[in-house]
Amino acid sequence: MNRIRNISLSLALLLPLQAMAQQIVERTSGLQRSPAPEGATVAFASLKDGDVVPKSFSVNFRVTGMRVRPAGEMVENSGHHHLLIDVDELPPMDLPLPKNESVYHFGKGEKRAVVTLPPGEHTLQLLFADYLHIPHDPPVMSEKITVTVAD
Repeated sequence: MNRIRNISLSLALLLPLQAMAQQIVERTSGLQRSPAPEGATVAFASLKDGDVVPKSFSVNFRVTGMRVRPAGEMVENSGHHHLLIDVDELPPMDLPLPKNESVYHFGKGEKRAVVTLPPGEHTLQLLFADYLHIPHDPPVMSEKITVTVAD
């Protein structure tokens, strides 16, 4: 009897997971993006174009019209921040954003970070993405700014 109950419980847990897995497969194959509410924006709260900054500096993120949620939490009109550093060409908008030296992920729902960059000019841009790191449709991203890291 316990064995039947365990199988039933396992199936009850498996069916929602199967539906979620199917949605993830559809989303990550470039078929569907989360819609962005009209007027949603992201911006730098503490930096502006042309700022001169030290090698390590604080970056504060601001989002309006959406909620910040950690990666993996599927909540409508929400997502988390990504910081693009020295990116000349935007990554594909219908796939999860790569994680590399140019694309920083803030998947825990962070609203600020300390960034360390070598001296010289650098471009920074924010891109908000959904629970799977896929940019919204239309993309919610800031203007690209240039900062100079002092020697």
